Amino acid sequence: MSLIKQWEDIVTAIGDDVKGQQKFWTDYYMLEKGIYEKMLTEPVEVVSGTVKELADKYETTPVMMAGFLDGINESIKTPNEIETLEEDTFVTVDIELEKLYYNMVAAKADWLYELPQWDSLLPEEKRKELYKAQKKSMTVVKGKKIGRNDPCPCGSGKKYKHCCGR
Repeated sequence: MSLIKQWEDIVTAIGDDVKGQQKFWTDYYMLEKGIYEKMLTEPVEVVSGTVKELADKYETTPVMMAGFLDGINESIKTPNEIETLEEDTFVTVDIELEKLYYNMVAAKADWLYELPQWDSLLPEEKRKELYKAQKKSMTVVKGKKIGRNDPCPCGSGKKYKHCCGR
């Protein structure tokens, strides 16, 4: 069974147990934060190795490392084949810093995008720009409202109130 399937089984097994969910995710977020703190200290270094080697390096289990890799996969230059991860699968984590920061904001992971390591990686102006861009991307903009006496948008030439506005 692939590591990602094991990860999904663990997450699913928690089910409706609110206290169990809270403990699991709190523990996972602390683990994730620790990994990011180490990775972002030397971001120019491309991290690579087997899933087992990375798990050992970041002091976690291969299954938890698979969960981490699943989360960071959209923020790296060449995504890994997450669905087929095994302990001996070779993976590369070459982080795109701006994309990672943007995705952390999208995930509302303030414990990650507020890490002090970001101060030396991206200027504050750039972080603010990425933050605003992500928030703006989630804003729904309504189209212009059609007035009852406006021409109907269907192209009939009639007023909206006498055509599609009925």
